Amino acid sequence: MSNPRKHPPRIRRVLSTRRGGFSAPPYDSFNFGLHVGDDPESVARNRSRLAAEIGVEQADLVWMEQVHGRSVQVVTERVDGPVEVTDALVTATPGLALVVQVADCVPLLLWDEQARVIGAVHCGRQGLRLGVAGRAVDAMVGLGSSIGSINALLGPAICGRDYEVPQPMQADVEQHAPGSAARTKQGTAALDIRAGLAGQLKSLGIQSIEIDPRCTVEDPDLFSHRGDKGRTGRQVAVVWIEGS
Repeated sequence: MSNPRKHPPRIRRVLSTRRGGFSAPPYDSFNFGLHVGDDPESVARNRSRLAAEIGVEQADLVWMEQVHGRSVQVVTERVDGPVEVTDALVTATPGLALVVQVADCVPLLLWDEQARVIGAVHCGRQGLRLGVAGRAVDAMVGLGSSIGSINALLGPAICGRDYEVPQPMQADVEQHAPGSAARTKQGTAALDIRAGLAGQLKSLGIQSIEIDPRCTVEDPDLFSHRGDKGRTGRQVAVVWIEGS
């Protein structure tokens, strides 16, 4: 009797909202940030629920100490605590769930179905300017991925019409990420981080790019650092390779 055909493990992706957790206002209720002033016990319960809901062990969730930089870390096994001082994680290890926390910045998920390599990137204005996404792609290629096979998902983030910045800052970021310059509802200088990030990814040769259009400032189901005046929680984007 022949063996049944084995199917390759699937790559899964999840985006959370602020609903469905245990945190009290203003972190109500599915907050995952331990650095925002929320009750640590509530955050722990939220993280436990996240793991249970997506079907992974809590110890397999890999978190980052995000610093708005360009550092990328390749992980191959469970990590005790957040990966220090990094804004991107890459792995080819099934079962490890890479997590990025955001409240206006772009959560970027990358995956290659053929090479079975994934990445999670925290990309705000500084990360966009510093090219953190390109460094994450380089790390994926280093694990056997090919540019033409990489897919990208840009999750909910602050939209250009709500992200007012000084004009010199806009010009500086536009120089590093063409297409990021935008205008607010009032017609003032602004940045569209997702547009600039999509442009960077395309310039690298990545063509499969999906953009979630939700704006964190305008959608009440999402945390927003700017919209909530700096006192708010963090939603997450997670990517993992199922099975072993």
